[in-house]
Amino acid sequence: MNRPFDITYIWKAVPDILSGLGVTLQFLIGTIVIGGILGFLATWARLRGPKWLRAIVHSYIWIIRCTPSIVMMFLVFYGLPEVLLGVFGIDINSWNRLYFVVIALSLLFSAPCSEIMRSAYLAVAKVQREAALSIGLTEAQAFRRIVLPQALVSALPNLGNSFILLMKEGALAYTIGIVDIMGKGQLIIARNLGGYSIETYIALAGIYWLLTLAIEKAFKLAEDKLSAGKQPLRAA
Repeated sequence: MNRPFDITYIWKAVPDILSGLGVTLQFLIGTIVIGGILGFLATWARLRGPKWLRAIVHSYIWIIRCTPSIVMMFLVFYGLPEVLLGVFGIDINSWNRLYFVVIALSLLFSAPCSEIMRSAYLAVAKVQREAALSIGLTEAQAFRRIVLPQALVSALPNLGNSFILLMKEGALAYTIGIVDIMGKGQLIIARNLGGYSIETYIALAGIYWLLTLAIEKAFKLAEDKLSAGKQPLRAA
């Protein structure tokens, strides 16, 4: 028999769902670190690498951007252990499932991260880099003092959007057995034999909305702090 909608159950479900927040934050932080490193390396390869390396990285980014999130999750979770065992004799089937989530999401995050970094770098007028070199700064000093501060300001809004998208893609982790906040919601519904599903999903949506607001606020504060006292970028 169908239960009537119970608005009070939304609040009752929240504490149970939030008990999975730690797991969600674990794989999100791991993904940001690893995916950010991959994105930086891809950016460097596209800007400074030889032609053959640029072609490989361009193909990599295109493939990643065209692959649905859930397909990537299943390819990594089910396919990677089979490939490593069959080709290299390495057995990773005993790995914690969180590792597979981080690998899948890092690959997905690295592609847009690379595009954002590349666009932000190119947004800094070339003449500014040349001027920095002309007054005796090294390439590293010019990048750290001139290019990086301006590129960060340019990149932050898009990085914030990518982090929000990453958080939403992370909700797919429950499909391979990860009990994050989405997984907790699914367990609540299963425990109630399908009952209170609407209430549980509303509670989940509310939590994701609050997390999104927190990310937006954090990036806005960072952007305002980095932009303080700086003039907008102008084309050369």
